[in-house]
Amino acid sequence: MIQIRISRPEDIPRQRELWQLAFGDDGAYVDNFYNAYYQPERVLLLEEDGVVQAMTAWFETTFAVPGQGRYRAAYLYAVATHPEARGRGLAGQLLAGADRIFREWDIPAVTTVPAEPSLHRFFGWNGFRECFVDGQFSAPREGHGIRTVSAVLKRLTPEEYRDLREGLLAGTAHIDLPQEALAYQAGACALAPGGGLYALRTPHGRAALCAEGMECGGLLVKELLCPPEDLDWVLERLPGLLPRWSFAWRTPGGSHPFGMLKWLDPELERSWDWDSTAYLGLAFD
Repeated sequence: MIQIRISRPEDIPRQRELWQLAFGDDGAYVDNFYNAYYQPERVLLLEEDGVVQAMTAWFETTFAVPGQGRYRAAYLYAVATHPEARGRGLAGQLLAGADRIFREWDIPAVTTVPAEPSLHRFFGWNGFRECFVDGQFSAPREGHGIRTVSAVLKRLTPEEYRDLREGLLAGTAHIDLPQEALAYQAGACALAPGGGLYALRTPHGRAALCAEGMECGGLLVKELLCPPEDLDWVLERLPGLLPRWSFAWRTPGGSHPFGMLKWLDPELERSWDWDSTAYLGLAFD
């Protein structure tokens, strides 16, 4: 028998097992989720004959669409099925069950960031459509000297980062992340030397950037927001400000398929312009 249900604290060891088997994340990374964000209702489980075989965590977010509205949105994260239970459609049943729960909770939208390109097709089979794009860039370290500058990165609290982020994204359709989700991100950043949520004073305003560790030992600037005319100014100074920077960064704009959207409200589904795009950006990948 299949049951879709809210997790319980005693399920945590099994959840951690599924997470590790699916994504290979180490203990400290998963510890951060359970220490900073987990509550039982924030993880949904598929139980088959009394055994938990699939899970998804979710973040409470808001889809902010200028001129249209602000919509409560569930951002699915860590969708995982036990390797021995794959190929039987359990993940699809979990997603359908999650939809039913979100409708009961008056959540009209669901978003996700597929962990790899091939999974865009899987989520497409389960009602999601492409919506969120970003610009993903990298540059060779060679030829970029360390520029001596007086600029200073200021480390921000999750609340401060959210305020700055929302100001910089005003006028852009985007996912507004709550302080609790950004606290989880801050914990992930803290796992690597130099990682963090930062602000930088620029010639025409302020920049916000999130730096997180990579497997190679460098830092990915997984979100860089600033006045458009200041982007080159910021990039010239980042090698000196973040010595472990990997010369890879993400920004709004661009056309790289990143995240997907499913409307659970039929009227919003019908009225949404699927030729439009939005920014999710700060995914917990």
